[in-house]
Amino acid sequence: MRTDVEKALELKRVAVVGLSKDPSKAAHSVPRYLQHHGYKIYPVNPFGGEELLGEKVYSSITEVEEPVDLVVVFRPSAEALPVVQDALTRDDIQGVWLQEGITSSEAKQLVREKGLLFVEDKCMFKEHRKLIR
Repeated sequence: MRTDVEKALELKRVAVVGLSKDPSKAAHSVPRYLQHHGYKIYPVNPFGGEELLGEKVYSSITEVEEPVDLVVVFRPSAEALPVVQDALTRDDIQGVWLQEGITSSEAKQLVREKGLLFVEDKCMFKEHRKLIR
């Protein structure tokens, strides 16, 4: 049986909350890696400017006009719950991924109650690399 990680990695339209302008940060390099592997990235960062990684930047998940399958969160654990609450106002989200080092039992409960995929404290880059070997 496939894990939530495997199922989440199949979702190709990804809103990245906290995508960074700084190429030395994982919040920049991981989404860039995903782009190079066929994922459509929607940067969500109120301070990100107009464009990141060649894509229009949004202030919040709710502003993304295109369909979003997965929300990937690069924010501190304390900020994960409000991000997830915002994401769950959309009806197209199929899963939420909290990057490595980020956890939230409240967010997990909310996502699970909706019957969606939930991954926390794992790096999407590392998990993708494991599967493509």
